[in-house]
Amino acid sequence: MTEIMTLEPLPIDAHLARIGSEVARARAAVVVAAPGAGKTTRVPASLLEGGRVIVLQPRRVAARAIARRIAEERGWQVGAEVGWQVRFDRRFGRETRLLVVTEGILTARLQSDPLLSDFTTIVIDEFHERSVHADVALALARQAWFARADLRIVIMSATLDAAAVARFLGGCPIIDVPGRAHPVTVEYLPGERLADAAAGAARRTAGDVLCFLPGAPEIHRALPQVRAAVGDAFEVLPLHGSLNADEQDRVFEAPQRRRVVLATNIAETSITVPRITAVVDTGLHKVARYDAARALDSLDLERVGQDSADQRSGRAGRVAPGLALRLWDARDRLRARREPEIARVDLSAAVLDIMAWGGHPLSMDWFERPANGSLESAVELLERLHAAACGRLTEIGRQLQRFPLHPRLGRILVAGGAAWEAAVVCAVMSERSFVPERAATTTCDLLAAVDGFDTLPPHVRQVTNQIHRLAVRTLGAAARAHIGESDLRRAILSGYPDRVAWRRAPGEARLRLATGTGATLAAQSGVIEGEFLVALDVQAGARDRARESPVEARVRLASRVEREWLEPTGVRVEHRVEETTGTVRAVEVERYHALVLAERPARIDPDQAAALLAKAYVSGGPGDQDAQLLRRLRFAGETAEFEELARGAARKARRLADISLRAALRPDVACALDTLAPERLLLPSGRTAALDYRADGTVATSVKLQELFGLQDTPRVGARREPVLLLLLAPNGRPVQTTRDLRSFWEKTYPEVRKELRGRYPKHPWPEDPLNAAPTHRAAARQRRGHH
Repeated sequence: MTEIMTLEPLPIDAHLARIGSEVARARAAVVVAAPGAGKTTRVPASLLEGGRVIVLQPRRVAARAIARRIAEERGWQVGAEVGWQVRFDRRFGRETRLLVVTEGILTARLQSDPLLSDFTTIVIDEFHERSVHADVALALARQAWFARADLRIVIMSATLDAAAVARFLGGCPIIDVPGRAHPVTVEYLPGERLADAAAGAARRTAGDVLCFLPGAPEIHRALPQVRAAVGDAFEVLPLHGSLNADEQDRVFEAPQRRRVVLATNIAETSITVPRITAVVDTGLHKVARYDAARALDSLDLERVGQDSADQRSGRAGRVAPGLALRLWDARDRLRARREPEIARVDLSAAVLDIMAWGGHPLSMDWFERPANGSLESAVELLERLHAAACGRLTEIGRQLQRFPLHPRLGRILVAGGAAWEAAVVCAVMSERSFVPERAATTTCDLLAAVDGFDTLPPHVRQVTNQIHRLAVRTLGAAARAHIGESDLRRAILSGYPDRVAWRRAPGEARLRLATGTGATLAAQSGVIEGEFLVALDVQAGARDRARESPVEARVRLASRVEREWLEPTGVRVEHRVEETTGTVRAVEVERYHALVLAERPARIDPDQAAALLAKAYVSGGPGDQDAQLLRRLRFAGETAEFEELARGAARKARRLADISLRAALRPDVACALDTLAPERLLLPSGRTAALDYRADGTVATSVKLQELFGLQDTPRVGARREPVLLLLLAPNGRPVQTTRDLRSFWEKTYPEVRKELRGRYPKHPWPEDPLNAAPTHRAAARQRRGHH
């Protein structure tokens, strides 16, 4: 083990010998150490006796700070014995024995050398943050670990389900290291302003104050308020990933006065800000999420988990007893642990890395396997970018893999020929640092960044130049110095082919995305003309729990797309029922995913037309006439269903109004129906009455009482001779009696009915002996004449 110089003692020191021996024996170990234990700087250096060590850190600012700290502790030089390699920045040489890397650097090295031959030990630090890069790196490193008998893996974390990681590495040992024992007083101040809480913490403690905020915009809004609250005795500094290296490194310099540092969760575990004795925690962070169904990214403001809250508070107790002020109610319940990125973000960059390594995401042995749907969506996006085909990378995919950018942005660089304008767009989008104010009418909101390049933040200009140089080297002879506005917009479309949107009406802000969902163009976008556009920066709407549907997304940055640039993704003939006429119309539709590009009249397919008419007819359910026919069929012993008859009837119809279920009956069934289930009943008066076939199987009819004179027994219908339920009507058309036994009615009930009604209706016949009276409907006829 490398000898440690005379240093400030840390809790990890007593465990280094055991860690070294366990790693030598098992070739793997999981180290769980509380913040402040010293694991990040002491463990990697202690493992150098076994050979060169590479350390994966999830954040760029942390990687540089760690390398400097190790160099300071060991008396080494940065760039010599210890170095770093992060996106667009490297300081290491041939003699470097300990290399701290970040983001996709370790993955890129495993792609070019799957056995990682230059290193003996891989250390993955802060694994509890569960970044996608760490998950991919662990999966690939484990394959190298299986193939190389001398390769060693160490996983380090502040809070972690260590048993699960140990199982993934063959049941390797777990070393649990406690942190410092300085007590931290935790107080809750719901509703307190951050600036006031920071000033109060500064008064109550002797060291510096660390404030946790959810993001860079919130930090910049809070800076003047905090400066005013704490006064000139304190230096107030920001700390977040969007700052350039020099700005980030200021928090590690020896201060001239006490400090208040406003940080994102970058300072939660990855970076140890010195001299902190008080923490002010808003309890919020920003969480990246991806909705594959809508192809939309979102950055949601959410409550931190309990593990994060505890780690933040612990930062106050590293050097002395500390104070942690939490700006929420003590009764609030927090989630126990953070959600891993691999379960909630777009995985296209991770899938690109795995394919470049030579694997396939669906067959990869993951530590925690993502949902198949997420992996399949990522593969589909790469195919749309022409980066993958048949499960393998294309030439474009291999070019994208060389860029430390999201595949969408890499595709813009390739399509734009590595032009400077394309590099500006990619830098602005990758750094998430540009949202224009309400612009004049433009074809692309990002043109303001290109035209106003000198006004962009310094780190964005620096990233632009780095991207441009790398893209020129990658594309070689195919590189172009500059491209015009139209070519830039076409290049942007190539990176966001699934984000095309159609304007619902000229000049309107309401959009329909290619995924089929709705969106609204924000007021700050200047792309107010054109039928089609690309939605670049989209704020996904939150889901409405009451309606269980997503609120429309908001498009802040857009770029106009010309109609001729869109190649149809599908052409097919569609049949539709016209609402006004009920007829079927056929059109040939060109679509770009869910968006209609063009429609042309087409020849009607009789089978499809019939199926569509039948579906429309069935959707309304059987009307009274159809219901009667179906009941008559069942009464006659037939088993025909409504949908089946509707399909048959639709084949003989040209429009909805022409559909007749009876026309769909077989001739023998139609003939037998009139015998077995007649539609009407012949009355003694010579007229007929409609029979009502009811759902319960009974048959009924309504008839004027006088029309049944002379009829002794109840009429019967069908093969079963079912008695008809008679609704006997008075001259006014209202029922006076319901019976299935007509003879009993004449004998027992009719005399009372006659007595009651003859005085009210004297012009109607009321014979004492109805069985021998002549039936008549003349009274009914006289009544009808009286209405005219």
